[in-house]
Formats: sequence, structure tokens, C-alpha cells
Amino acid sequence: MLIKKQTSDTIILPSEITPRDVFESRRDFIRRVAIGSIASASVIEMAQREAFAQTPGAQKLAATINPAYASNEKKTAYKDVTSYNNFYEFGTDKDEPAVNAHTLKTRPWTVSIEGEVNKPMVLDLDALLKLAPIEERVYRLRCVEGWSMVIPWLGYSLSNLLKKVEPNSNARYVEFISLADKKQMPAIRFPVLQWPYTEGLRIDEAMHPLTLLTLGLYGEVLPNQNGAPVRLTVPWKYGFKSAKSIVKIRVTKDLPKTSWNVANPSEYGFYSNVNPEVDHPRWSQASERRIGEDGFLSRKRKTLMFNGYNEVASLYAGMDLKKFY
Repeated sequence: MLIKKQTSDTIILPSEITPRDVFESRRDFIRRVAIGSIASASVIEMAQREAFAQTPGAQKLAATINPAYASNEKKTAYKDVTSYNNFYEFGTDKDEPAVNAHTLKTRPWTVSIEGEVNKPMVLDLDALLKLAPIEERVYRLRCVEGWSMVIPWLGYSLSNLLKKVEPNSNARYVEFISLADKKQMPAIRFPVLQWPYTEGLRIDEAMHPLTLLTLGLYGEVLPNQNGAPVRLTVPWKYGFKSAKSIVKIRVTKDLPKTSWNVANPSEYGFYSNVNPEVDHPRWSQASERRIGEDGFLSRKRKTLMFNGYNEVASLYAGMDLKKFY
């Protein structure tokens, strides 16, 4: 089988890329990096099994169930949660992070917290694990592409960490910066986005109890493809707002630039709240498909405002959420 080689003329520009646009072409250029330019289905399957074997998913992480964040909804199967991922540093197709992310080294790992704070800190992973009691919280995750999952995440409110560094009177926003290492993350050699991946929240959003500094899922530490060893989970916003493999948290006075907003500001706003009344320019956000439950031909679920987390509505009182999308 002949594989068309990628050239500088055929690389997709950030302003052109969205997950649906690149679906047909993105599979080849990342997979070629991971397993060669000629790959049979059996080789791909073998690589995926090897990737699962090398991720830290077998390491247990003790957590107390928080009944305030329990759910009667059916949880998405572990195999779906860990094999259907958006993590562009390891590939733009959904199965590629699970295949490629075994190269990520999660120890040693440090996160610096700096900026408009009175007590800047650099914490290693063990310190983060001990900073506050770890809870299990079942959160829905809604992706801008139109699919959703229900996941038992493990972690604690980000506010626990932010209170330690004491944001000062200039603190208005919180910026999250992910690891960008070509040796560990093969796909960042392609200009799909401006690396490192960067996201941001308003300070009151970051301090809200729902905002989770996430260290695990399903009773285990985070698998690499899910953003190990530390990520954000902001359940009322679209999934791309939840930065993965975080190495720096910066408290700022000014609105931080975020990766998808820089790439395509007409499609990805800073707030990115789940809002069924604001369509993506090329598809509706009024419904969603639950991974592992609703097939492509099955009836889709109605998308809920704020993904159903109405307790955050007061954060946006008086704002036009069609304008501030």
C-alpha cells in the first residue's frame, strides 16, 4: 500500500484544523511516526496492546467517594475512557494517544505555581498527591465534537492548591501550561497547534469547587493517554478546556492566550461553556453521543446547559453567553 508522505505544503494549519476536518487525513502522519510508514491492522493492534501495558493504569490510587458528586448515570467503560482520547501531542486521531503515549515519563514530575501570588511554589508529584484528600467524583465530560462520557475522576478541588500560593489582588485569571517535549510527544513536531498547549480560566472559575485538579480515574492513577500525571477537569466546559500533563500554573492579571482560541478564534472562545444554544460554526451543539452507549445511528442525547452543572450559572450572571462563547 502506498502512503502519501507529508510535506510542508500539506501540513494542516492551526486556522484550518478542527477534529472533524482532519478526520480523513490525520491518521497517516502521526501513525507513520509511531509505527512506520507501512502499518497493517495487526501491527496497530499490537502497538496499542503494548501502549496499554506500559501506561501506569495498574497503579491504584486511594480515594474517598464524595457523595455530592455521585451520579446515577451509567459510567463509560474503562476501555472506552482509555482508548478514545483527544491528546494532540500524541496524535490527532482518537486511538493514537493510547498507542503513542507510552513514551511519556511521568516521574520525576514537577508543577510550578507562579505569577500573581504571594507564595510561589514548585511541587513534585508526591507533594501534589498529599496536598489534599483525594476524592472520587463522577463527572460528565462533553467534547466540542459532539460526544460525551461519564467518568469517575480522582482528585481534589483546584482551590486547595491555589489557596496555598495565596493569589494577590492582581489575580484575575489562571493559565495552565502542558508539557511539550518532542522526545516524549511525537506529534508536537507538527504545527497542528502552537505548543506548548495552553488553557485558562477566570480566577473565580478556577476557585469553584467543581474545578478538579485530577490525578486519576477509575481508582487508578491517570493513564498517560488521559493526561498523566496531573490534569484539569472542568465539567461544565467543553473537554479541551481541561489541560493535560500540566507542568506550570500561572496566576495572571491579563487574559491568557489559549491554544484553540489562538488557532481559530472564530470557533473557539475563551469561555467555552457547554451551551446547546451556541452552535459550532459547522455543526450543532444541541445534542451529543454518549461513547459506548449511543451508536452513530442511535438517538442522541439532548445537550444540557453547562453540561447539567447549573450550580456554576451564577458565575456568568449578566453575561451574554452567546457573545462570550
